[in-house]
Amino acid sequence: MTLPTTLGSPATPEPPTVGPAATPAGPAATPAAPPAGSARGPLLMLAGILLVALNLRAAVTALGAVLDEASSALAFSGAIAGLVTTLPTIAFAVFGAVAPWLVRRFAAPRVLLLATIALTAGQLLRAVTDSALLFVLASALALAGIAVGNILLPMLVKQYFPHRAGLVTSAYTVSLTIGATAAAAATVPIATAAGSWRVGIGFWALLAAVGILPWAWLALRSRRERRRATVVVEPAPGPRVRPARTGLGWAMALYFGTQSFGGFALMGWLAQLYRDAGYSPRNAGLLLAGVTALGIPIALALPVVAARLATLRPLVLGLSAVSVLAYVGLAVAPYEGALIWTVLLAIGQGAFPLILLTIGLRARTPQGTVALSGFAQSTGYLVAIAGPFLVGLAYSVTGGWHVPLGLLLVALAGQTLAGLAIARPRFIEDE
Repeated sequence: MTLPTTLGSPATPEPPTVGPAATPAGPAATPAAPPAGSARGPLLMLAGILLVALNLRAAVTALGAVLDEASSALAFSGAIAGLVTTLPTIAFAVFGAVAPWLVRRFAAPRVLLLATIALTAGQLLRAVTDSALLFVLASALALAGIAVGNILLPMLVKQYFPHRAGLVTSAYTVSLTIGATAAAAATVPIATAAGSWRVGIGFWALLAAVGILPWAWLALRSRRERRRATVVVEPAPGPRVRPARTGLGWAMALYFGTQSFGGFALMGWLAQLYRDAGYSPRNAGLLLAGVTALGIPIALALPVVAARLATLRPLVLGLSAVSVLAYVGLAVAPYEGALIWTVLLAIGQGAFPLILLTIGLRARTPQGTVALSGFAQSTGYLVAIAGPFLVGLAYSVTGGWHVPLGLLLVALAGQTLAGLAIARPRFIEDE
């Protein structure tokens, strides 16, 4: 594994010999001599990536756990309540589109530093305000920081860990899942112990604040190294990558969007499906939590396997087939086979770590990676917004789950077609 010797000059990847990640690195430059103590740089970069990932969903799931209490305390109108529940996907789409512009103008550590500060400040502000409007604005500030992190992490993996992309992607996907699960599980007990829902959601600002520390150090170090560098240490800029003008870019966006469509819909409605099937609210919640918990080992293993394959076609088809079985099973025997369907759903949700890895595999350069990441995720989240809404609408109109599950199967068909289009090695810079 070749690691960067300075954070102002990421390592120029040597040509890998295995898997679809074996891509030319583009034009390289001669790096400056590493400063003393530079061996800590890669470890701090990895720590920073994992801490950002740990916070990428905690602010969302924490609020979901005490949304009723927050709505009552702040007297949310119906419109504001609806906005709060859809705000994450809206923010991820809007602010995610800005991230590539930011990273073209500022060093990535500086951008991540500002993102983690925004995430921390937003969570603190919404925990103390008595205004519904300010609560929404503070939530948007926190979500803006998350959106930037969503986009930049694949680029940082490509730039600083080119020969361990699968392993590092696995690690940060697991970190993301742990953060989301911990916030969902612990927010209510924290709020109960403190006697306030505000403490429950404000607590997670402390976790975000820890994430500021490595990025503050990395941003300061990067700035100092740039000032004292005597040679150009970064690749010469090439033509700007525009994924929206390519078939690969749209296929990536469709895959990301359709898998998020299903994922968000399941997170919002699966517990209700199990309750309607006859499970108690507690057990229905545990079955939903099981999808997330079982997803952790899948998220850890799948990117490592995918990075070694010559084509992603077997994984794309396998994940889709498992999801089909789960949806059909939920329609036919939701109570009797609940444990089986929960396991199959967890496997099918492996499409999320797969697309995160594929973003890096389908670009030759960090610049191409961040452009593809920004387009695929921001456009994909626009598609994902419709998932919980359409599934909920179909459920309210029909009073059952066959039509909603049919919608999920339609989205899965689109996901499969898009997955086949991105399965073979190709690169956004070549299109």
